[in-house]
Amino acid sequence: MLLHLLAFTSRGNACEKLEQPIYSTRAHVFQIDPNTKKNWLPASKHAVTVSYFYDSTRNVYRIISLDGTKAIINSTISPNMTFTKTSQKFGQWADSRANTVYGLGFSTEHHLAKFAEKFAEYKEAARLAKEKSQEKMEMATSPSQESPAGELSSPLTPVTPPMENINGTDEICDTTPNSDTRPEPCQNALAFAHSPAMTKHWEAELEALKGNNAKLTAALLESTANVKQWKQQLAAYQEEAERLHKRVTELECQSNQTPVIKSQKTELNQTIEELENALRDKEEEMEKLKEELENMNDLMEQKDTLTQKLEETELRSRVLEEQLAGAEQRLEENQEEQENFRKSLRTLLELLDGKIFELTELRDTLARLIEEAS
Repeated sequence: MLLHLLAFTSRGNACEKLEQPIYSTRAHVFQIDPNTKKNWLPASKHAVTVSYFYDSTRNVYRIISLDGTKAIINSTISPNMTFTKTSQKFGQWADSRANTVYGLGFSTEHHLAKFAEKFAEYKEAARLAKEKSQEKMEMATSPSQESPAGELSSPLTPVTPPMENINGTDEICDTTPNSDTRPEPCQNALAFAHSPAMTKHWEAELEALKGNNAKLTAALLESTANVKQWKQQLAAYQEEAERLHKRVTELECQSNQTPVIKSQKTELNQTIEELENALRDKEEEMEKLKEELENMNDLMEQKDTLTQKLEETELRSRVLEEQLAGAEQRLEENQEEQENFRKSLRTLLELLDGKIFELTELRDTLARLIEEAS
């Protein structure tokens, strides 16, 4: 198993060189708290680059994010994964291989929608790739199961490609007639190796080794970052030790001047007492000033109230003056109208007098005419 792991690690490192980022964005990375499984723990202090990678040799898609030299996300997309939008700018997915839940906080809703779209696209591509791989494995294993054991060495029968055994080495059974080993056990082993059960077992072991490889890569990056951090801490500790050593030397020199320090301490204590007394006096003065200030505030409030009342009284006085001026004006207008009415009446009376006089003369004339006619 160790040889298999080392071989797979070397192959994985060689394949990682062929991986190319196919989509990148920036987001704040979080991981679920492994203890509570409820709270989010920030994996980065600021927004970092989160990229989708495609490995053409293994036909897999991965989500990778680095914070400096530390890999904070190394998740292989599988068909059973689901990316969930929990808010307008936050999404999450669970990685059973890493035994954690990743969360991403984006700056805009558009970036979240684009990331979710790419996740669904690459998840579907991973599903199709897995189905094609299973179909190829079934097509490769079906001839070996249907043909007799004696036909495996026939030149007309297609020979399946060599596969790794359970222990992970590259050794295969020799099926040529010139082999020194017995052909029957080797043929049984080959048929057993191409059975669907062993294929699934190899796929599960391969996936487990891929996960181990990812964990080892992340651990290596993390250990490299830790070594740099430890070096910095060691330098800081050395500087702190030198500073403390100098401080100890200064204290030893000061210990020789104890009497002088005691007298200085006594003087300082007296000075402190005097300052405390002066501080208490100042505090009492401050209290008095606060009381006076509160009284002043009350007086200012009363003044503001009276000023407001005075302004209201002046406003009402102006309104009444305006109303009085309007009444006087209307009175003058009424007087003028009455005077005009009187003049009109006089004129009308004069007209009536004239008309009555004319009617009287007309009556007299008619009366004379009637008398003359009779």
